[in-house]
Amino acid sequence: MHLIFPKKIEEHLRFLKFKIMPRTLFFRTMLLIFIPLIVVQVVSIIAFFDGTWGRVGKRLSTNLTSNMAFAIRLSEESPANIPEIQDLTQKIFDMDFKYYPNEQKHKIMREAKKQNKLVTGFLEDALHTEFPEAITTIYIGKSSPDLVVFIDMENGLYQFATSSKNIFSSSIFGFIAWMVGISLLLFLVAVLFLRIQVRSIADLAKAAEDFGKGIDNKKFKPYGSSEVRRAGIAFIKMKERIQRQISERTQMLAGVSHDLRTPLTRMKLQLAMLPDNQKNGLDKEEFLQDVNEMEKMLEGYLSFVSGEGGEKSSFVDLNEMILSILNKFRNTKALIRYTTNDQVSAIQGREQALKRALTNVIGNAFNYGHTVAVSLESNNNKLEIIVDDDGPGIPVDKRDDVFKAFYRIDDSRNKETGGVGLGLAIAKDVIISHGGKIELTDAPIGGLRVLISIPL
Repeated sequence: MHLIFPKKIEEHLRFLKFKIMPRTLFFRTMLLIFIPLIVVQVVSIIAFFDGTWGRVGKRLSTNLTSNMAFAIRLSEESPANIPEIQDLTQKIFDMDFKYYPNEQKHKIMREAKKQNKLVTGFLEDALHTEFPEAITTIYIGKSSPDLVVFIDMENGLYQFATSSKNIFSSSIFGFIAWMVGISLLLFLVAVLFLRIQVRSIADLAKAAEDFGKGIDNKKFKPYGSSEVRRAGIAFIKMKERIQRQISERTQMLAGVSHDLRTPLTRMKLQLAMLPDNQKNGLDKEEFLQDVNEMEKMLEGYLSFVSGEGGEKSSFVDLNEMILSILNKFRNTKALIRYTTNDQVSAIQGREQALKRALTNVIGNAFNYGHTVAVSLESNNNKLEIIVDDDGPGIPVDKRDDVFKAFYRIDDSRNKETGGVGLGLAIAKDVIISHGGKIELTDAPIGGLRVLISIPL
């Protein structure tokens, strides 16, 4: 069931989802554990305060107030025996008891105001119930005894000093310590367990990403929960099938290449041995051009289908690679501009495949433009290669089609107007295999911009 909210509310909810909610599986799972744990703790503490803490606090306050009332009644009945009553109160109730006549109570109260006034509902309620006509004040001190209660009555001021433990149950601290300790223990166990589970998923994702980039991670072994192990085993089997298919295809293409190149080479030799003028009127140069074009097309087909499947991955400096490619076009009449931010320019990838892809992109810029601007920048954990030209560009509605194999904007197959339509297809295949992407937009200098981004 999906609730439909107004558009503005949907936007706010989407904003909260992406900005507040964690993105990783580890923190999302921890959030699912942490929130119920906090709710249980809060509910338990509230239930404890409303139940046990409330009953114990009321009972302690009532008992303390009854002891005070007992001492006051004895003092009222026998004023001359107040010193004995004080000793009795100290021995039996562990409570200091003092009595001040009305002429002294104002001075005592002024001195008492320097202390911190304590607000405790249970004790105040018990005092008001026991002494409804008296003025009661409670202070908390730093020295022992730390709880001081003043009861201002008509015949004088009564002061009681005792320990605050007589109105507070120490079990609350043990209960809170127990709850916090158990919560921390559960939280620690959950963190350790989830780290193992998430690490297995992260290793599986890393192995799949490396395989997509052409890196054979032989150290990967499935571990973790049964579902993760099954996914890891399925990935290993899939990788083996893909590698076997690539190997079989490469061997087949190697055989096809050998079988086709041999007759083409024989034809070139036979054409070279023919005299220039033939009685049948056939031109040897035209035959030789056709053979060369067939050989060029064959190389393009094989390059596209093979995809450099057998090339090993290594660290490649794209700055040096781009400079070497641009040096090949130094003798052209085109104006060349190259800029870089002098930061990280090395990535792990297949050198020959990357060089072929960048050569195709930069070569197209020189074929169609008189000014070529190339820039290499590294930011946000990725490398960006921008190739601009001032040529005719590519229509917006055809920019997706030019990445298709054998597609050419010019429908003719004349070698003077372009290749066999595999340049950008090869480039896209190589860039995607390295985990990147390639896009076509309008260049600031008037032609086409090719934007290539590859993760570091």
